[in-house]
Amino acid sequence: MAAAFLPATSLRLAPFSTLRFLSLFHISNPSPYSLFRPRRRLLFEDPAANSRRRRFCTGTSLSPSSSDGKNNHGNQIWSKVGEFRKKLRVAEVKGGADEGLGRVGQSLSVMGWVRTLRSQSSVTFIEINDGSCLSNLQCVMNPNAEGYDQVEAGSVLTGASVSVQGTGTKQKVELKVHKIILVGKCDSSYPIQKKRVSREFLRTKAHLRPRTNSFSAVMWLELGILWRMLHTSSFKKVDLSGWQALLSLRPIVKALENSSVSPLSSPAPMRPQILLIDAIPKTKGGTSLGVLDRLWATQWRNLCNRSLRCKTLLSRVVTSENSNTSRHLAEFWMIEPELAFADLDDDMACATAYLQYVVKYVLDNCKEDMEFFDTWIEKGITHRLSDVVEKEFLQLSYTDAIELLLKANKEFEFPVKWGLDLQSEHERYITEEAFEGRPVIIRDYPKEIKAFYMRENDDGKTVAAMDMLVPRVGELIGGSQREERLEVLEARLDELKLDKESYWWYLDLRRYGSVPHAGFGLGFERLVQFATGIDNIRDVIPFPRSPGSADF
Repeated sequence: MAAAFLPATSLRLAPFSTLRFLSLFHISNPSPYSLFRPRRRLLFEDPAANSRRRRFCTGTSLSPSSSDGKNNHGNQIWSKVGEFRKKLRVAEVKGGADEGLGRVGQSLSVMGWVRTLRSQSSVTFIEINDGSCLSNLQCVMNPNAEGYDQVEAGSVLTGASVSVQGTGTKQKVELKVHKIILVGKCDSSYPIQKKRVSREFLRTKAHLRPRTNSFSAVMWLELGILWRMLHTSSFKKVDLSGWQALLSLRPIVKALENSSVSPLSSPAPMRPQILLIDAIPKTKGGTSLGVLDRLWATQWRNLCNRSLRCKTLLSRVVTSENSNTSRHLAEFWMIEPELAFADLDDDMACATAYLQYVVKYVLDNCKEDMEFFDTWIEKGITHRLSDVVEKEFLQLSYTDAIELLLKANKEFEFPVKWGLDLQSEHERYITEEAFEGRPVIIRDYPKEIKAFYMRENDDGKTVAAMDMLVPRVGELIGGSQREERLEVLEARLDELKLDKESYWWYLDLRRYGSVPHAGFGLGFERLVQFATGIDNIRDVIPFPRSPGSADF
């Protein structure tokens, strides 16, 4: 288990919900991650070979109770989820009382975006930034460094993403480069160069302005204020399902009760103008609680998070999806980490480390509450949560999961067929019965049932998506590796007949220094439901709002 998978400084924009274990985010930083560790093949050591390849963790011989554990070809169908390892950040290189002098002579590997580049006759200076701090890391590169030909050829421009390996020098926070890898090229039309630009101009480039000093500093200050407020010892944070919702959502709902609006009939363009206008479904009794169309509410916020890579958002989601079940709300909170320089392996490992850390915190720090839940809500919940911390998480492909379900000696209400999404009963069977209460991650779903931005696998039929399944709840976390290849993403938009002009800014993120990246979403109330044993998700939030019900 990764005891410190996310630094406290990764959190942003997060009014938090009610449960006391939310101080779980107060996490100490682990030892810096280095790409020189030989534990796994480097993600960027061979960009050509990595352009389409996907890798998964090594296998292990565990057998579910209801199956021989083999697919139709006689192969083992599941494997362990790997350990999450944090990459070395510029802030860590430059941090500490010695301001980086302790790194002298150390082999370092840093990934980030080029802020400036200037070449002299015998040396090239490259400043890179990964968003972890305001200042850049200066990298000094001689012509004999591996990859220098890319610099000579003019491929490494401002805005490009690079992986730099070298040695810390005597001068503070300077890196002598031995090897540079161009991860993502940057188009020469990149609008944010070294010269100063006005804030008015940056408002028109909102998807790129997090790379500027001004906007980055604003976000970090915002984080510092929020973090201090959340950790004020004299008060406890009580969210009441979002007081922002109480102040803003209800008046909007009331004002629009008599509006003549209809639901969307096609995927929403990624434009903020549709907010509360085209996306408001109409019901017989007036405007439904689903003020935002689900596609807009999830994808727009999700896509925006990509421009803030290596950040964690906690956002309120309002959806018009008509799901009246014990694990769905029409308004809920979603925790959404986005990891730069990461693939699906990293995504699954981060999600696993996150859940294990949360559960361990609850068991260690909420003992009185857990005793209450164990006595009155769900017998044995403490044991169930302990299994989450102690047992290794498993992963298997969607294709193998379908085979497992087809071989199950059980009748399901919903059909099991390749190409159909898994239902709650399927998910719970896999985690509760087939794998005896062990959390399981299903990966590589058919691309037809997943979002357009998920990275297409080599088979052309599936995408690098994953869902984490846990007992009693089913799907708890959903995520994917995002499509970082501009031409593949454009082809996918064409295939789905989506207007590329509506996604111009999202495509820009692939045009200007694209990097492999991944992320996941975790429904916060569903996490509370899992940790408390409460049967219905509407009972873990003070003022639940469900389809057709906005009484509070």
